[in-house]
Formats: sequence, C-alpha cells, structure tokens
Amino acid sequence: MQRRTTFTALVLTAFFALAGCGTGTGTEPVTSAAPEPSASPEPSPAKTYTDADLSSVLATLKDAQGRDLTVVPAAQIDQGIIKAKELLKTAVFTPPECKAFSDSNAQVPEGSTYAAGTTVSAEEKTSIVVTVIALKNAQEMTGQLEASQKAAAACSNFTIELGGQKITTEVQQITAKTAGDQSFAALGKQTLATGETQTTLTMTGIKGTLAATAVKAGPAVTPNDAPDLAQLIDAILAHG
Repeated sequence: MQRRTTFTALVLTAFFALAGCGTGTGTEPVTSAAPEPSASPEPSPAKTYTDADLSSVLATLKDAQGRDLTVVPAAQIDQGIIKAKELLKTAVFTPPECKAFSDSNAQVPEGSTYAAGTTVSAEEKTSIVVTVIALKNAQEMTGQLEASQKAAAACSNFTIELGGQKITTEVQQITAKTAGDQSFAALGKQTLATGETQTTLTMTGIKGTLAATAVKAGPAVTPNDAPDLAQLIDAILAHG
C-alpha cells in the first residue's frame, strides 16, 4: 500500500506540474496608465477571498458518491508545495524542453489565496483532489490556462525521472466544459519502469479571478469521469 501511495504522489506531482492544476505563472499584475477624468462611475473592484473563505466553500462539497470533501489544512498545503518544488528541482525531463512547463507552473503567485480538499474511494482505488485559487489579476489565470493547453499539445509524450523513479507520461487534451468563462481538461497516463500504471484526469474552470481544478487519479480513470469533476468545479465557481 505504501508503494502505491508513493507512486500516486509522484504522478500527481508530475501531472500537476505539467497541467497547471490551478496554480499561476507568477506573472506580475499588469498596470495601466491613470484614467482620464470621466463622469462614468468607477468599475467595481474584483471580489476577494481569504483562505478561510475558500476552505469554507470546499467544506460544503460532496463527490459524485456523496462523500464529503476533507479540507486540507493550510500548513499541509504549504508543505506539499515546498516538497513538490524540491522534487521538481532534481527532475529530469525527456525531451528537456518539457521542463519549462513545470518551472512556470509549480509556483503560487504572491498575494493569492488558495485551499484544497480531497476524497478517497478504497473500493475504486481512486482519489480526487480539488484545489481553488484566487488571484488579484485575472490575466494570470488566462496565462496559466494557455500554458496548460500548450503543455498538453507540445508534450503529449515525455518521461520524468522523479524521486528515484522514471515515469513515462502520455497526455491527451479532451473536450470537456465547466460553467466557467474558460475551461481546460486533459487525461494523463503515467507508467513506471516496473509497468505499474496510473491515470489522472484533470479539469480546470476559470471565472474572473477564481479558478478551480479537480483531479481524479486511479488505475481506471477515463474521460467519462469528467462530468463528476465539472460538477465540483461548477459548485465552486458559483461563488465567483
């Protein structure tokens, strides 16, 4: 069981790095020239969210089987981000250019708030991780989604040597939509040198400065799981 847990952690780290999974690119907010005097009213400021706000939203969600999401403590999320960065520092990508995607995606921009929740099915041997992130600048969300799409197209087949394991990954972008203004979905199949396999389906929806990502991992995950993940994402974006 420990070996499977380790393998799951490795492939999720690898796939999160390539698919973005709700994290931003670290792009600095775009500033504009001061507006000229006008009688028009000032636009409403973007809605803001604290970590606690986002955690409260996740705490209300259930997966397709009616299981409550378990909210991950903020300290545990931060430790996970640090560990993922450390793993990816020594990761070897083939072809090498695919490492550029992990370099830009494995970080959370300054000033953002975020939360995560998870459910596990022992019967199906699957896990679902849901993350939500709010940024001050909506353009960061758009840039991250574009990076995810390019990653899926340019690195549809690659290998990663990560944590002492060599993982061969196939990524296929799929057609699936959320209720957000923009959506992205991809299926990834990861295989160890031993032949052990894992499949991850990731979906992201963006609405304003709010982005939600749901990832389902297991030995038999398929694109047919997309509607269940979209339902979780849509429930989060409804608060945007």
